Amino acid sequence: MPLSRRVPKRGFHSPFKKEFQVVNLETLEKLSVDGKVQGGVITPDVLSKLGVVKKATVPVKILGNGELKARLTVSAHAFSKAAVQKIETAGGTAQTISSSPKD
Repeated sequence: MPLSRRVPKRGFHSPFKKEFQVVNLETLEKLSVDGKVQGGVITPDVLSKLGVVKKATVPVKILGNGELKARLTVSAHAFSKAAVQKIETAGGTAQTISSSPKD
């Protein structure tokens, strides 16, 4: 009997769980200050090219840790409530894109 079948399984593992790559607002502010963002537009493709996220095929979620002073247009698969509030307070916009990223 293989080891994976002999070891007891614990808990419930949902087959529908969504895994996100997390990016904080402080990271977006740092990119803006360093001049790495062209035209104030941030998308998952831009984050992938800059090396902020590792995989372009995994959805991106923006969290509200840190302060944002730059006016940015941020597109991501998901946002926290605090992130949306801070982006809009800074004069930017938060756009939710489809949850199925490109393959």
